[in-house]
Amino acid sequence: MYEKDPIKIFVVEDDPAYSKFIKYVLGLNPDFDVEFFTTGKDCINNLYKNPAVVTLDYSLPDMPGEKVLAHIRNQDPNIGVIIVSAQEKIGTAVELLKSGAFDYITKDQDTKDRLLNSINNARNKSSLIKEIDHLKKEISVKYEFEKSIIGNSTAIKKVFTLLEKAVNTNISVSITGETGTGKELVAKAIHYNSKRKNEPFVAVNIAAIPRDLIESELFGHEKGAFTGAVAKRIGKFEEAEGGTIFLDEIGEMDLNLQAKLLRVLQEREITRIGGNQVIKLDVRVITATHRNLSDEVKEGRFREDLYYRLLGLPIHLPPLRDRGNDIILVAKHFLDQFAKENQLPKLKIDSEAQEKLLQYPFHGNIRELKSIIELAAVMTEDQTIRPQDINFTSSLRMETLLHQEMPMQQYMYRIIRHFLDKHDNNVLEVARILDIGKSSLYRYLKEMEDAGI
Repeated sequence: MYEKDPIKIFVVEDDPAYSKFIKYVLGLNPDFDVEFFTTGKDCINNLYKNPAVVTLDYSLPDMPGEKVLAHIRNQDPNIGVIIVSAQEKIGTAVELLKSGAFDYITKDQDTKDRLLNSINNARNKSSLIKEIDHLKKEISVKYEFEKSIIGNSTAIKKVFTLLEKAVNTNISVSITGETGTGKELVAKAIHYNSKRKNEPFVAVNIAAIPRDLIESELFGHEKGAFTGAVAKRIGKFEEAEGGTIFLDEIGEMDLNLQAKLLRVLQEREITRIGGNQVIKLDVRVITATHRNLSDEVKEGRFREDLYYRLLGLPIHLPPLRDRGNDIILVAKHFLDQFAKENQLPKLKIDSEAQEKLLQYPFHGNIRELKSIIELAAVMTEDQTIRPQDINFTSSLRMETLLHQEMPMQQYMYRIIRHFLDKHDNNVLEVARILDIGKSSLYRYLKEMEDAGI
């Protein structure tokens, strides 16, 4: 758990005998830092000490337990309040639990065990909440624009300007750019700098989901909705409620599903497959694609009405080769990051190595640069990256390939492997680029690997 210090517990109890009993019970655990109060007012006046748990006698001399509970909940709803009462009143217990009490315990022979269990559960919940808050703060810092998107070129400064506009509204955002330019990173930067930053960020790669499953993946289904639907499934849109859904490679969505997505965006509601319940949505939509959707609309592969619904604020990410000296800034960032993660001394890139990087076209963009720099960090003999440490051969260059003499079958294998590496093994995308069927692509690979090519 995130919380390592002793757990601060307030005990509010006006019965001296029972107070003595609780003191004994809690004193058995050295991790408990306990303070005792006999009135609700004293407890409220000391809430600045930030207790994690309060055990609260329901019948206090100065005010009723529900009023003390309301004060505590108003000041810090994360404090676990355990109501302790001499009487077991089901109606009262239910109302208090509805009002935010963590538990309701009666004073009887089982009080000791129930109290300790309840305190430990409340403690775990409080620690978990603090850990989540801590992680959220870390994430927010991680995705600050200048820390997550490195560069000061004119091209990237235009992106920064648009990002500032994006975070101040709920407008849909459409991100375009070549593969590897950092489209998901930009989507996360928008989300974690917006008012929705404490709500979910849900990313969906449309190209990676089989066509017959994508509707269920996005909108969910009820148990028995179709063969294999053995349980209810919450879709990605529901998961993102209150936050942001990022639809990557939106250009790969088939026309039938495009029509359903358009209706969801227009009505701001969904109905799970096989269900009748209409579920209202409050979700921001960010999309990304490496395709030119305007051309896709002209070719009839993408709905024009959906295109304009998603367009919102368009942000185009420039390829790395068009960002000048940003290549060096990004390379140094990846080098520092790699050294830190692997507990290596600080590394640097000499001037000749920097010039070599600046001359390379980086068709795989930032993703390719990261791979090259991490390999260079491993290959260097000391703490300086030199030209000989930078290896571009892992990124197949087609002009070099065509100068090699080999059988056609080997050319085919090398070309397929090149595009699979470039597009993160996205078989659908590679099949589209090479204009071959997915099953044919798998068959080619298997035949060539079986032949030892």
